[in-house]
Amino acid sequence: MADSFWRAVAYCFHPKVIFLSLVPLILMMVIVMGLGALYWDAALQSVRVWMDASSTLDWAWLWLERMGLMSLKSVVPPLLLIVAVTPLVVVMSLLAVSFMMTPALVNMVADRRFAQLERKRGGSMLQGLAWTLLSVVLALGALVLTLPLWWLPPMAMVMPALIWGWLTYRVMTYDVLADHASRAERLELMRRYRFQLLVMGVITGLMGAAPSLVWASGALFVAAFVVLIPIAVWIYTLVFIFSALWFVHFLLDALSQVRAEPPATWRKDSTQAADIVDVESKILNA
Repeated sequence: MADSFWRAVAYCFHPKVIFLSLVPLILMMVIVMGLGALYWDAALQSVRVWMDASSTLDWAWLWLERMGLMSLKSVVPPLLLIVAVTPLVVVMSLLAVSFMMTPALVNMVADRRFAQLERKRGGSMLQGLAWTLLSVVLALGALVLTLPLWWLPPMAMVMPALIWGWLTYRVMTYDVLADHASRAERLELMRRYRFQLLVMGVITGLMGAAPSLVWASGALFVAAFVVLIPIAVWIYTLVFIFSALWFVHFLLDALSQVRAEPPATWRKDSTQAADIVDVESKILNA
């Protein structure tokens, strides 16, 4: 884990990785400029009509008038529009880039460190989407079932970290091994290194909370909103890149070690009940 961690940090300074980290910003700018050119005026007019017709905002306009800040009323509609649209644009950009970024990072590490590692192609894009959807559903179910425990202060921090860490390691493991490992090898690695992968998922999940500080700053410092949001997107992207690189280095190294072993050594003491990973895989392939 430590070796893979530092390798992932070093790879973050690679020129190709730095370029990939800027792709979401470029993509977001293209989306914003395109949508702005087509729909900005109409959307802004709709917001103004809604604000003028809303009786719930009368107290806000009265307060601005008493404070002598009535001129700020013209600033509110575009600000509301930006606040409403920005999260959607960010999510669209990150989702689009994630599908392009993970294969690129896997190929980069594989070409530089594991050029001799055979690609058995034990997964496909459709199976990956189904695996991700199943994992998300299970994670959301776990969140709902554990909500009563969140009233206990320690559990309010521990449970979300464990659940999102579990989700991160499952999704990352499938994406990283889809091209290189067979189905049997992927299940073996998930069984053998489940604890390490869960720890990695929890750590990277906690790192993903860092951009929330930037979002909060954007809400406090409205004047810097336009500057802070791209910074938050860039941080999200860097966290995603580091997480992917950490899992890629760890899993491809583990895969090369597993292939050096005779298959007969796999899954010792397997006379007990079937592993949950196997059960989930049967559901996925049903």
